[in-house]
Amino acid sequence: MSSMEKVNENMKKIAGQAGTFFTRAKQYTEEKLGSAEKTELDAHFENLQQRADRTRIWTEKIVGRTEAVLQPNPNLRVEDFFNSKLDRRPKERETNYELLGMAMIESGNDLGPGTQYGASLVKCGTTQKKLGQLEKDLVQTSITNYMAPLRNFLETDMKTILKEKKILETKRLDLDACKSKVRKAKSAEGQRTAEADLRLAQNEFDRQYEITKLLLEGVGSAHSNHLRCLQDFIEAQQNFFTQSQAALADLQKQLGSLPGSGSIRPPPHNVDVSVPSAPSYITGNGQMPVGNSMTRNAKVLYDYDAADSSELSLLADELITVWSAPGLDSDWMIGQRGSQSGKVPVTYLELM
Repeated sequence: MSSMEKVNENMKKIAGQAGTFFTRAKQYTEEKLGSAEKTELDAHFENLQQRADRTRIWTEKIVGRTEAVLQPNPNLRVEDFFNSKLDRRPKERETNYELLGMAMIESGNDLGPGTQYGASLVKCGTTQKKLGQLEKDLVQTSITNYMAPLRNFLETDMKTILKEKKILETKRLDLDACKSKVRKAKSAEGQRTAEADLRLAQNEFDRQYEITKLLLEGVGSAHSNHLRCLQDFIEAQQNFFTQSQAALADLQKQLGSLPGSGSIRPPPHNVDVSVPSAPSYITGNGQMPVGNSMTRNAKVLYDYDAADSSELSLLADELITVWSAPGLDSDWMIGQRGSQSGKVPVTYLELM
């Protein structure tokens, strides 16, 4: 076929499509005005259509809302959508829990894993990373057992139903056009031809009606399948929250077992932490005197970090032995914990 013949063929197709479009538009207008006959579908079929339409609309909305729950970042949702359309492997990303966990672990190691705060940060960071992995498991399970079946329903079953409904509407218009021709036929020959066309159009319409009806009735089975998927989704959520709660409860136990993990309050602002120039309580060999007859027990109220080697670091809620020393400022006492001793601020203590 030459190029000119191809052009002519395309022009005929375009002209035919345009003619069909204007014919259909005229037929729809006449139906609206009541001047043209319209084949009405039975009430049961109409109910099936309405159920299918509602199912499609709400399934699309549920899928969209579930995506927002599993991936709150809209930009990442768009990226994942295009990757799925291009059949690309989903990009592996750290969750916000994992990013928070890594920051906590790094800061705890930098600030000192041997300190109470540093050790707490490391433990919290480890738990946050675990929560992030649990979240990934929830997302993957939800996509596989819930999102994928719903998307598949929209992409296959619903598209097929919409396609067959469109064909049925075309067959109905053809049938009504043939009925109109039968009424308008003026000659016997024209009447016979119009009736033959009508019988053929009626058969095609009835066949398409049954096909579409079977597909619409199948939406009920889709509801049962969606219910099973919904139950799987709720089970995945329950597992996520149960395991997350267990991880956090274990974290609380770990934090509670750290030394000085009781109620921590900020130190007073009016404490004089100046160091005497020549402390008289230090012996010639640099050791603190022990066994003083004026010793008392004291409960530590707040954490305190020693400023130098002459002071004793304290942990909240621990018990130590304290006594006064000649030449020592009244805001300070000597504290002893086992073999360790040094100056401690009085305002950090509750004397027993």
